[in-house]
Amino acid sequence: MSNYLLELASLMAIFAFAIVSPGADLAMVMRQSIVHGRRAAIVTSFGIGTSLMFHVTYTILGLGIIISQSIYLFNIVKWCGVAYLVYIGIKALRAGKADLSVEAVKGGEDGKGGQSAVRAFGLGFLANALNPKPVFFFLSIFSTVVSAHTPIAIKFGYGLVMATCLIAWFVGVSLFMTTPKMRAAFARMSQWIDRASGLVFIALGIKLATEKAH
Repeated sequence: MSNYLLELASLMAIFAFAIVSPGADLAMVMRQSIVHGRRAAIVTSFGIGTSLMFHVTYTILGLGIIISQSIYLFNIVKWCGVAYLVYIGIKALRAGKADLSVEAVKGGEDGKGGQSAVRAFGLGFLANALNPKPVFFFLSIFSTVVSAHTPIAIKFGYGLVMATCLIAWFVGVSLFMTTPKMRAAFARMSQWIDRASGLVFIALGIKLATEKAH
């Protein structure tokens, strides 16, 4: 048991840096918080966490090795990710001024307007699932930190802990970004935020397009 706790601690020490590093997931949650409100951002956070388990699952089952060794499969995943990031980037650039009033936010959270839970979850899941970087990230840390003799059930347990921490981090971001003071500040700059986030998503897509399998 102590060996498993040591493995988990080592995984989390590495994963902590990956959680807080800026990327498409953080940009997605921040934009969801600002434009669609707390509920949508939290649901999106769960979508991202669920997607992490998707990556962990195929890594543990060995599919990550196949993808990492196949340029063809890697490129399929990569270009799907590029297309998705550029698509949401263009949508953000074309978005009009968002209504961030208290009434609008409440309407969205009550399900009477705004973004549906399914769409919010799907945005988070796809933003993470269509990024090939986790293939190499989880493949590398699981192969270097986790023993080959560690039971599969324990490895899945590691994944659940990491997914829970990821969700908790992004829920925290969602709560912070939707406080009254933050919302009032962003309400005055909503169009510029959309334009900035759109450029960020497109830039991330271009960066992903230049990534090569190692």
